[in-house]
Parts: sequence; structure tokens; C-alpha cells
Amino acid sequence: MFNISRKVEEMSHSALELCCDEFKKIDKITEYNQQKMLKAFIDNGVSESHFGVSTGYGYGDRGRETLDNLYAQVFEAEDALVRHNFVCGTHALATALFGVLRPGDTMLSVTGTPYDTLQGVIGITKGYSGSLKDFLINYKEVPLKTNGFLDFDNIEKSINDEIKMVYIQRSRGYSLRPALFVREIEKIAKIAKRKAPNCIVMLDNCYGEFVECDEPLSHGVDLMAGSLIKNPGGGIAPTGGYIAGKKELIKMCSYRLTTPGTGREVGATLGTNRELFMGAFNAPHVTGEALKTAVFASALFELLGFEVTPRYNERRADIIQILKLGDPELLVKFCQGIQSGAPVDSFVKPEPWDMPGYDSKVIMAAGSFNLGASIELSADAPL
Repeated sequence: MFNISRKVEEMSHSALELCCDEFKKIDKITEYNQQKMLKAFIDNGVSESHFGVSTGYGYGDRGRETLDNLYAQVFEAEDALVRHNFVCGTHALATALFGVLRPGDTMLSVTGTPYDTLQGVIGITKGYSGSLKDFLINYKEVPLKTNGFLDFDNIEKSINDEIKMVYIQRSRGYSLRPALFVREIEKIAKIAKRKAPNCIVMLDNCYGEFVECDEPLSHGVDLMAGSLIKNPGGGIAPTGGYIAGKKELIKMCSYRLTTPGTGREVGATLGTNRELFMGAFNAPHVTGEALKTAVFASALFELLGFEVTPRYNERRADIIQILKLGDPELLVKFCQGIQSGAPVDSFVKPEPWDMPGYDSKVIMAAGSFNLGASIELSADAPL
């Protein structure tokens, strides 16, 4: 039907055979997380009435409040803030940072320099008015080791009572370092609380939700945030993001999202509740399928002679798969190929461009039902 070469089909069958054991492991995690999600729906009495529309101020939106409670239970948090008007994961992270940090506070990133789009928020990248730096919030970082692993010795030396926030990025982003497992995140949190008992341990959890059975908030993290057009939206949430964690911190974040005093009590949902609930319910399954796709891609490209990370049989802490093509021209052709096989906008030809928030040209292929959603099959990279 698609005129795929016999060689590629044979390689594909060989790759699938290699993946069988890994698929079974993923299925077990998916099954556990799906049951956890179902129990949260039942415990919170989700009903048709929660899918109603609110307008204006959005006072008394039962669906909005129940959705917050649902995510809080699934993420093992004291509270959560789930909103369609978080425009992206970076927006949710920025709301959390501005919500809990104050002038004179110091934020310490222990996973090296954060993802490109957050650098403008912090003030690492110059020229963006309104950054944390503009509000006299200090920033420090602990570089990763040359092999990309966490430098726990340096982390321990860098944390003291002057540090208000220990910041962790779970996923690799565009770097080649490995994503972080919950056990590693817990180790950072234990060091942080021992060296600075009053500090806030915050996690960028993008791409990591439902990849493991445990969630970071039950292992020492105080606050975490992510995007609904990645794992937790199940490919159905049309937009949005979440912040989850300690109740008092969520309250502070809600005052940043809207206004001090009104917080979470306002914000019309405009008919988005049904899709957000449906996306949440499908999230564990869809995340599992994304993991299987990553495992398969890793096996196939390794058989084709490319360097990949992680390998198909390595444990995973996020859904991202790195394929090292080694040549900008190959990268562009690969992304164009992915786009040509997409269900939406298959006729579009991706080209590298200067995307806002990035320090180099970036190419993105995402023929997805939600524009740019990276829980559906997509490919992107900096040139």
C-alpha cells in the first residue's frame, strides 16, 4: 500500500522480534497505571455533569475542581492545578517558578542548563523582558558529568540554606544525557532536604508521566509541572498543562495563574472539560503505546547501523528516543519522511526555522490532531 522496500520490511520484522520482551514490560506498567487512573475516576465520582460548560468568571465549575482532584490522586499529590489555558509545558513551569519564588531567592538547577524555552524564563538567555532575573531571582546550576550523568558529589556541595529551590529536569530534551528515573529524583530530593530542609524540590516532569509505576511526588518532590499535549493528555486534550504538589505551593501557583485572592476559584473552562477528562483516562494507555514506538524505532535504527539512545532493551524514564543521524541533510529528510506518513498535513514539507525560544534552527514533524503534540508520532531536533 505504501511501497515500502522489502529490505525495510524485513528489518522491521526483525526489530519487532527484538522488542517482544520490552513490550511485555511496558504492558505491565500500562496496566498498573490504567487501573490507578480508573480508580481515581471512580473515587472522584466523575459524571456527565462534570463535562458541562462554564463561561465568564467560571465560578463553581465542578468539572474543573474534580479534574484537579483527579490529577492530584493519580500523581499522589496534595493538590493539583489542571487548566486548558496553560498554553504549553513551559507556561506551566513558568507559572510554578514565578508562583513560589520571590526576589532574592536562589534557584539551583541540578541537571545542568534547562531546556531551551525555559532559559528565557530564567534569564539565562538575554533579551527577554520579565524573566526571573529581572525580578532579582538568582540562578545557579550544577553541570552534568561529561557522560551526561548526575554529579551527586557536586550537587551535595552546591546545596545550602541559601538555596530556595532545587530544580530538576527529568527528560533529556535535546541533550544526549539519559532521562531520570524516580529513584534518581528521590536521591536528589533526599540530599536537598538534608542540606536545606526548607527548600522546594521542583521537577519538570514533561515526557515522564506514566512511564513508571511510581510518581515523583511520593518520592520527595514538592512541586512538578508538565504539558497536556504530551503524556498526561492522552492525545485527546487539545491544549493545557498541569502543576501538582504540596497544597500551599499550589495555592501560590494559582495566585500567579490568575490573581492573588481569586486563585483557582476563577477561570471558565469553555467546554474543554470533557476532552481533558477523556485525555486523562486514556493517558496511561497512550503513553504505553508511545513507549513501544520508541522501543521499536530504537531497534530498527540500530539494525540499520545508526547510533541510538536509549537502546531498545534499556529501561526508560521518558518517551523520547534519540536517533543520531549525523548529518543535517539526513535529519531534514527524516523529518519530512515522518510528516509524509502522518494522518494530518501529510502534504506539508517541514523546513528548519528560527523557532521562538531556541538558540538554533529547529525542524519539527508533527502531523498530529493537536498541533505540535509530541505524544503522537512526531520527530524534531535542532540543526
